[in-house]
Amino acid sequence: MNPSKPIAVWRQIPGGVWALGFVSLLMDISSEMIHSLLPLFMVGTLGASTLSVGLIEGAAEATALIVKVFSGVASDYLGKRKSLALIGYSLGALTKPLFAIAASSGMVLTARLLDRVGKGIRGAPRDALVADLAPAGIRGAAFGLRQSLDNIGAFLGPLLAVALMLWWDNDFRAVFWVAVIPGGLAVLMLLLGVKEPKHLVKARHGNPIRRANLRRLGKTYWRVVTIGAVFTLARFSEAFLVLRAQQGGIALALVPLVMVAMNIVYSATAYPFGKLSDRISPARLLSWGLLVLIGADLVLASSADWRATLAGVGLWGVHMGMTQGLLAKLVADTAPADLRGTGFGFFNLISGLAMLAASVLAGWLWDSHGAALTFVAGAIFSAAAWLMLRLDRRTRH
Repeated sequence: MNPSKPIAVWRQIPGGVWALGFVSLLMDISSEMIHSLLPLFMVGTLGASTLSVGLIEGAAEATALIVKVFSGVASDYLGKRKSLALIGYSLGALTKPLFAIAASSGMVLTARLLDRVGKGIRGAPRDALVADLAPAGIRGAAFGLRQSLDNIGAFLGPLLAVALMLWWDNDFRAVFWVAVIPGGLAVLMLLLGVKEPKHLVKARHGNPIRRANLRRLGKTYWRVVTIGAVFTLARFSEAFLVLRAQQGGIALALVPLVMVAMNIVYSATAYPFGKLSDRISPARLLSWGLLVLIGADLVLASSADWRATLAGVGLWGVHMGMTQGLLAKLVADTAPADLRGTGFGFFNLISGLAMLAASVLAGWLWDSHGAALTFVAGAIFSAAAWLMLRLDRRTRH
């Protein structure tokens, strides 16, 4: 008698994780339909300055980073991850009409800050909920699946926005109103499609950010946080990929498609590499990811030609697919179950600050020494991170 065939990994992933993935997909479609057009809307329609755009974006991202820590802590303290995620997604959905009716930069700032508060509220509880729902043996595949679906939304949103802008003769406000629909569907799917696991308990030792609880996170967790920060320092903002594409002679209207290409590659690779992370040494996969990032930086530094740019952007997307789900899995594996929300909150905060520092440095290098040296510096940082990873025996194990 033939033994039964093993069940495919994707079939073993709980329905709640799939639902969270589609929630992310729908909200990303909604958000990216607006965010991909927002700078043009502010400058062209509202008459805002480029400096205003930069200040609004900076304030919005800083707000999201700060809120992530508190929402993660709250989800552990209350033992309610879905409720906080629902509040965060609902707030994000409710901000979408504000963009459509905005008559000034001040109103856009208000909408953007509220939107990022929503993102900050939902981020850490959602990731902790994925970890709570997914069995430990397929946790990497679960995180990879969620990120893959998230990034499908990240490239469908701009594509839909471009199509509607062409169809409606550049009517920004009409596109923003359409973005309300997938945002509302995301909230509905979270409400009906995700059940909080019964075994979820409140933090056993009171306030999750008490010194005793932070010590319970342990050296292994803080090592993962350090590795995540080092990886982020080696990889600055994807905005520089768009700037490089603009230098390569790609038509201005088509430049945003560079990010679409990156997110397609990221989406296609996140699940397979997430599944692989359940089977092989994390240090090995992280090392491979850094080598791919070094390759991406060197290709982007070598030429501004559109073919080199697309090749570099593709490698960048592979790097993201190899490493981001794995880092989330490592946070979930090393933080105590009752402190996972706190663990994701601190991880996101420190990685976000590292991204800010890396992007500021990259911007200075770009202005002072040019694009090529910026990407060469990224390759050097990546090589240093790779060497650190290879030489640190505790990290390898």
